[in-house]
Amino acid sequence: MSSSVHARWLTTLCYGAMMALAIGLNLLPVYLTDLAVAYGEEGAPLGGERLGRLGALLFAGLVAGILATGPLADRWGAKPFALAGNALGAVALLGAAFSPDYFWLGASLFSLGLGAGVLDMVLSPVVAALNPERRAAAMNWLHSFYCVGAAFTILVGTVLLGAGFGWRTACLVLLPLPLGLCVLLARERFPALSAEGRRTPLRELLRRRWFLGALVAIFLGGATELGMAQWLPAYAERELGYPAWVGGSAFLAFAVAMALGRMAVGQLDARRDPYVVMAWSCAVTTVLFIAASFFPHPGVALAACIAVGFTGSALWPTMLAVTADRHPEGGATMFGALAALGNAGGIFMPWLVGWVADGSSLAWGLACSAFAPALMLPLVLALRRGRTG
Repeated sequence: MSSSVHARWLTTLCYGAMMALAIGLNLLPVYLTDLAVAYGEEGAPLGGERLGRLGALLFAGLVAGILATGPLADRWGAKPFALAGNALGAVALLGAAFSPDYFWLGASLFSLGLGAGVLDMVLSPVVAALNPERRAAAMNWLHSFYCVGAAFTILVGTVLLGAGFGWRTACLVLLPLPLGLCVLLARERFPALSAEGRRTPLRELLRRRWFLGALVAIFLGGATELGMAQWLPAYAERELGYPAWVGGSAFLAFAVAMALGRMAVGQLDARRDPYVVMAWSCAVTTVLFIAASFFPHPGVALAACIAVGFTGSALWPTMLAVTADRHPEGGATMFGALAALGNAGGIFMPWLVGWVADGSSLAWGLACSAFAPALMLPLVLALRRGRTG
């Protein structure tokens, strides 16, 4: 197999692994009510705190996987971690399907998040190394498959739930993807994660103003994406007056719009300036957030919510790509720092929206999300001016 054909094939397998990652992070919300009944004690369903703890365990595993994998992947290479992430996901899905009680369910969900974190950490630097001439396009395609995986997981879970099948069946139905990827990836040769095998330590990168600006930018990119994603179903129901099924359908449409937006940027000519693409994305997304929050017609407001998925989708992956272009010697540890800050933005903004909503309304809370792309716009332009410095 020629090197170019091998690069395309391994990139495709990474796209599949990104879908497997999405299974781990999107299956739980579909089945929360089902799990409350299935794992309740003495005839009483699980309360809100114990259900919330399951989600916290999932994301604790995600963060642990991201933080641990970066330095280790720089030392031992990407392949062991690409295999380990998929293997952890497969074992965790199997464990979740047969968990006898709440404790083992929580342990399985932590492991599911851990596998997702390992994959989240290693897939971006692998795809960046395989596609040095078209990193922005390849990175947007990679992250579009997270959205495809999310939509697929939500759809499969919803269909199985409607057909009378529970959590255990859903876990088993989704199990073949990570299992198959383990088999296919085991045969592949992986690239070095930094230019010519060299690596600049993270502490040195943290002394460079451009890199610090990139960390702030990806924090704002994560905040832009997750501020809307986490609150869209509740906003459609509580503020716009739609029934719950419309909120769920809007969330699915949002995920599809994100996938299409990233694929569209991935199709752009390689000569198209990725900083200009991000700047336009920031500007249009800011306007859409304001329309979603305050437009008087509910249908237009809901359409604006969904459109945010399309226009804001490129910010996170394109920021990863331009940082890899600026610091090709950064290695997996650099991607770990970027992923950590992006996820931090995704944690902060949904909390801020909820905090503002408690004091006024969810519309005003959602409007606060507009600050993220609005602040990212001048920062992206400043990074563009310093990209060769």
